[in-house]
Amino acid sequence: MSRKQSGTQAAISLNRIIRVLGRTGLAMAGAMCGTFVAAQLTRTSEAFDSEGMIALTILLGAVAFYLGIDVPRQRRFHSSAEKAPIDKIEFLSATGTFLATLCALISVYALVFDEELRSGWAVTVGLSWVLGIAMQIGAGLVGRGSRMVL
Repeated sequence: MSRKQSGTQAAISLNRIIRVLGRTGLAMAGAMCGTFVAAQLTRTSEAFDSEGMIALTILLGAVAFYLGIDVPRQRRFHSSAEKAPIDKIEFLSATGTFLATLCALISVYALVFDEELRSGWAVTVGLSWVLGIAMQIGAGLVGRGSRMVL
């Protein structure tokens, strides 16, 4: 292997490490969002007050933010005269991220200011968060095809 090829391989390996590091940070942000939503739901209803439910909420938040943010772009070829199509995968990822973080923000607000969400609002926040992370995970899996790319 030549010196140039060796340097290129080292740069590719370093870039992969950097990418995984950044996406691990995103996963931690997702886990934090899941923690806040779980904390709010446990304050509102005993149905959500179990270690398993809390752990699942945190884990799904981490997975959703790891997979659903920074989805690889698929190449699209179209002439400049054509109207660019809406990237459905990016739409799912962005909308899911917005929805999940909005629910986390509402949960943080309620926890910090000691506000108790009414039962209906708490369920709406919880279900909206689940929809958001489902959109992120779906976008991440579809955007990567059947293979997992780091």
